[in-house]
Amino acid sequence: QIVYLKPPWTLADLLKCYKKHWVAVFDYLVPRNLFSTIECLHKHLCTGKPVDASAVSILLQESKKLLHAFSSRSDYNGVLPQAYAEVNKLYQTLTEDLSEDIMVLSENAVCEKMEATTPNLQNSEEKKLPPSFHVAQENRHQEIWSVLEGVWNTINLYSIEIFQKLDPSTVTVTAKSSFEEAFLGLQKLLAAVNDIRDGISR
Repeated sequence: QIVYLKPPWTLADLLKCYKKHWVAVFDYLVPRNLFSTIECLHKHLCTGKPVDASAVSILLQESKKLLHAFSSRSDYNGVLPQAYAEVNKLYQTLTEDLSEDIMVLSENAVCEKMEATTPNLQNSEEKKLPPSFHVAQENRHQEIWSVLEGVWNTINLYSIEIFQKLDPSTVTVTAKSSFEEAFLGLQKLLAAVNDIRDGISR
């Protein structure tokens, strides 16, 4: 009845309402530290700044965290589980794409290692390389770091979800499918991490 912005809402409106009414309303419904999630979503989605793949991964994880927190209160006539499923589907798609990128980056790393075995030739050729080459190399390193960070964030999120489900005080009727989904996702990620480790070893 008393709200900062009246409906119908855009996503930006909703996030503003969250921020405005957090202390008076939402702080009593969900964990207090989720306010940082609201700020993160608002910063990346409502300021018009471009968003890269690693940022999208983080935003999807934060969105899942927020939806999961509200699921302990209600399923909101089935809307919340549907929203969670859609966000999770997007996240799975992104994770699969990142896994493919990891394989490509691993192959590139092997090539770099082979090139490094001929230091004299490399040093003589390095003097001829344009500055743009070094910038490209630095960008590739940032991409590799971004992919590894995305995998780590995903594993961390799934682990948190699994341990929350194992806590009897938080188990609900709808917990089973979510737990199985998180567990299967974690298994896939562990396999991906093993592939990364093998690639780095090679």
